[in-house]
Amino acid sequence: MTKQNVTLPNDRHPAIKLVAMPKDSNGGGSVFGGWIMANVDMAGSIPAVERARGRVATVAVNSFEFHEPVLVGDVVSYFAEVIKTGNSSITIKVEVYAERNPIDRLTIKVTQAELTYVALDENRKPRKLPELEI
Repeated sequence: MTKQNVTLPNDRHPAIKLVAMPKDSNGGGSVFGGWIMANVDMAGSIPAVERARGRVATVAVNSFEFHEPVLVGDVVSYFAEVIKTGNSSITIKVEVYAERNPIDRLTIKVTQAELTYVALDENRKPRKLPELEI
């Protein structure tokens, strides 16, 4: 793994942004992958709910790649966007970046994932996505 300084996407805002805390770390000193996965799901659900205009459920994790570890103290930004829709499904791409060392800032892409959500009705059954407003 090589750490290459990258730039955060400047054409969009993160769905969520968090600081990795000691309680989120494992015995090896990096953050648990499960903490990152849970936050990826949370970040992905935000544009899914907006597109569905209502409740959604995660139905699949299509891909999940860990490129670099997240360390305690890193500022972690989760960028999420809709990349595909179906009748009731919404596929979201989430890219995760860590910013560390505030004096000589290093920004690295640590994780990327694709998840699929389905829009739900009031009975928690799949429903058709609303038409996009133009």
